[in-house]
Amino acid sequence: MSEPGEPRFLGALRALGDGLTELGVPWMIIGGVAVIARGVARFTVDIDAVLWGPAVDLEQALGTLGRHEITPRIDEAAGFARQHQVLLLQHAPSGVPLDLSLAWLPFEDEAIRAGQECDYAGVRIRVPRPDDLIVYKLVAARPRDLDDAETLLLLHGRTLDVPRIRRLVRAFAEALDDSTRPEALERLLRRAGLAP
Repeated sequence: MSEPGEPRFLGALRALGDGLTELGVPWMIIGGVAVIARGVARFTVDIDAVLWGPAVDLEQALGTLGRHEITPRIDEAAGFARQHQVLLLQHAPSGVPLDLSLAWLPFEDEAIRAGQECDYAGVRIRVPRPDDLIVYKLVAARPRDLDDAETLLLLHGRTLDVPRIRRLVRAFAEALDDSTRPEALERLLRRAGLAP
């Protein structure tokens, strides 16, 4: 399996960016690659991206990405994506897994529109603002995600819109009927010195 800085991994990242740019649908890279791009030292073996769902024609997307050697990892990938809102793909030459989530929520629309271009080991990609990446991480709320959120809070601390992050995490927690996410955020904010 390729590592985040290896030529095969970077080839997969470049192919995905080129394919998504050709597709012309609003997109950005999320997950481990975005976290690394925002300064967190960590490891990842896959690439996660998000596309604005209302603009995506799944068959067209598969055709366009196929021209960049990005192929489905499963049979009936478009049908699976319609049901689960994620295209499960891979970069054929490298075998790097690619998960393309379809975004439908106003927060995701805003996050994609506000995404910022950055250089990732010589590859130009779009990633979320640190604030939005922290919200994504608190919504996922797996141990790795909470570790990423804490490091992002430590790295970007005083530049963050903490009231907005709190508001968004609370809204997601209410929608998910789960009070643990706001509690986790407050714990992380205290550890980062951003809350009393």
